[in-house]
Amino acid sequence: MRWELGLRAAERGVFTAVEMRRLLAQAGLLISAGKVSALWSAAVAPVSARLDDLEVLCRVLRCGPGALLVPERPPDLLVGGWITAADPSGTGSGEHPGWAGPQGEAWSGRRPVQPKLPPL
Repeated sequence: MRWELGLRAAERGVFTAVEMRRLLAQAGLLISAGKVSALWSAAVAPVSARLDDLEVLCRVLRCGPGALLVPERPPDLLVGGWITAADPSGTGSGEHPGWAGPQGEAWSGRRPVQPKLPPL
């Protein structure tokens, strides 16, 4: 997910984390300067966010959660494959013709397996 708080805020004329914190406080969300700064400077979506906080952010910025949290993967992925115009049943190879990963590999729709650490 891509986190676009700064872009949405700029569209509303808010250009600093201090301004954002003031607007959030006026809307009833009192959070620390450090937390606002972390949310403001993050290019990647936060690992976790309270839905109540997200609701206030959306209300202040007059946008929906989808405007703040933008998927980086194509949205038409189904378990077992892609639905495309050429294969509407989704029974094809499971690769989407329009997306390649950072190294040019096709995205399989599965998370990479993380190596396990040896026991201590």
